[in-house]
Amino acid sequence: MSTRYTPMAMANNQYQKPHAVIFPLPLQGHVIPSVRLALKLASNGFTITFVNTLSIHHRIRKSQPSSADNNIFTGAAKSGLDIRYMTISDGFPLGFDRSLNHDQFMEGLLHVFSSHVDELVGKVVHCDPPVTCLIADTFFVWSSMIADKYNLVNVSFWTQPALVLTLCYHLDLLRQNGHFASQDNRKDTIDYIPGVRAIEPKDVIYFLQATADNVSKVAHRIAYKAFDDVKRADFIVCNTVQELESETILALQQKQPIYAIGPVFPIGLATTVVPTSLWSESDCTQWLHTRSHGSALYISFGSCAHVSKQDVVEIAYGVVLSGVSFIWVLRPDVVKSDEADFLPTGFEDEIKGKGLIVPWCHQMAVISHPTIGGFLSHCGWNSILESICCGVPLLCFPLQSDQFTNRKLVVDDWRIGLNLCDKKPITRQEVADKIKGLMNGDQLGDELRKNMKEFKRIVENALSIDGSSEKNFNQFINDLKLKLQRKSG
Repeated sequence: MSTRYTPMAMANNQYQKPHAVIFPLPLQGHVIPSVRLALKLASNGFTITFVNTLSIHHRIRKSQPSSADNNIFTGAAKSGLDIRYMTISDGFPLGFDRSLNHDQFMEGLLHVFSSHVDELVGKVVHCDPPVTCLIADTFFVWSSMIADKYNLVNVSFWTQPALVLTLCYHLDLLRQNGHFASQDNRKDTIDYIPGVRAIEPKDVIYFLQATADNVSKVAHRIAYKAFDDVKRADFIVCNTVQELESETILALQQKQPIYAIGPVFPIGLATTVVPTSLWSESDCTQWLHTRSHGSALYISFGSCAHVSKQDVVEIAYGVVLSGVSFIWVLRPDVVKSDEADFLPTGFEDEIKGKGLIVPWCHQMAVISHPTIGGFLSHCGWNSILESICCGVPLLCFPLQSDQFTNRKLVVDDWRIGLNLCDKKPITRQEVADKIKGLMNGDQLGDELRKNMKEFKRIVENALSIDGSSEKNFNQFINDLKLKLQRKSG
């Protein structure tokens, strides 16, 4: 029988200084909001122990060659925040390519990673002040087990929209109604999920579109465990905005405590930089300064999604046909192969003076620049939230996971973006036409910009002192402290 720890048996007033250990999923799109949450909690009096995998830590350090500091939170600590930093093995050697061997990597996270987590938490649980709270990414399958063993408050951090969480939360309903894991999944509208008015099967998160023959993949096995485990969490913190998904959030709140606190950005820490990038960031400032207001398109497919060489070629020719200026982020591994030359022959010479291609950049620094008038995006949730905050309309090209559901929100529900392609395969002419529709000052482009301006206002209001996200965050802290008091009583 496992040992049960009771750190709250220490000084009676320790609940006033909560200590949370935070485990982000080891993907950049999950690390970024987790770092921001850590900063926000530390700014509100928490002690934080933040845990990155050795692989993520190594890549962040490699992307910062000028820095000799192994603690990514050194700047935050100098600002007076109590944030400790630790690393943990994910079970694979540093040289293992987690991107190209994605399924094998996920098998390790499913079966092996929890033992490393258990060992680390066992070591830090009695530090000063004692660890009282576990904050783990919802996709981890071990959170309730670790929280129960060490008597910690169990907080699940959901980094995607509430709509995606709700769909995954109701896997049983989708299965019972034949929209998931049946021999021939139904194609009609899904209209029975609490808090979801209606959604087409093509718009649900990608692994929920699988038939019975394809539901034993690692993504499904993780989903079954993770979305069963999240129902045991004491609290769910969600990186979304109440006003953007009010019906969905209200329905979830009938199940268990959930707090929409997004978009999670650190407050009062404008000069504190916590590195989270897995690649060295190119400085695009000089190029941006040479362009006119709203004239340039920003293109990026995020930190882990892959695209085919054929699609890269069609997008490249389509951008040229559109005639717009552009910055295109092309990761070295964006095409899932060993092929390094995936752009059309002579393309970089053809776009000189018109476009800039970089392997990576600081996205917020680019899309917040007045030169950027549109974003051709894979529809990662961080990218969508950042686009809204910067008032930049989207051209949507989802590639995996939640991105298809995110596109549904952007294009159908909120009308702040366009589909890049309504049919497959994509063609250069369609790419050119959609870019023109997004960027030019015609009726469609003007409507998107008008709608985006309203959504930017909504998000800014939510983040204000009296806004919904700030109120929900404060309510979460209050509820967490009450929970800690009861556990120590």
